[in-house]
Amino acid sequence: MRTLWAPWRMDYILSDKRGGCIFCEKEGEDRDRENLILFRGRHHFIIMNAYPYNNGHMMVVPRRHTSTLEGWSPEERAEFLELTDIAVDILKRTMRPDGFNIGINMGEVAGAGIADHIHLHVVPRWSGDCNFMPVLADTRVVPEHIQATYEKLLEALDEVS
Repeated sequence: MRTLWAPWRMDYILSDKRGGCIFCEKEGEDRDRENLILFRGRHHFIIMNAYPYNNGHMMVVPRRHTSTLEGWSPEERAEFLELTDIAVDILKRTMRPDGFNIGINMGEVAGAGIADHIHLHVVPRWSGDCNFMPVLADTRVVPEHIQATYEKLLEALDEVS
């Protein structure tokens, strides 16, 4: 048997999972680098997924706690898509993916680990990026440390703004 080391998972395993909304908590703190927040807009923010499907996996998240798109102002709707476009742009420039999976998680049955706070995933994809590990071993290999990816994306974001 071979051993696959994933020491970053221990942070999640040992993390406090008592109620509360992780998005609201992180948005309310002044620790963007530690929380992997790349950008704060007026209505939404861009945050990296701490437990990504692929390198560069980001989310666009409303700053206010909401579970649907219902009642959003035109400005909120526009900024949601603007930040999605920014996320795609910086991923294109830094990681050169061949495409993207982009989708909104709304509700528990949508696969949302955080069902009561809507969020949009931006996941870069590369041709041939599916290898035997997820298919046979139910294990995904993420080849770059998340902090290194964060620094690259933050630098690219500074060039945009």
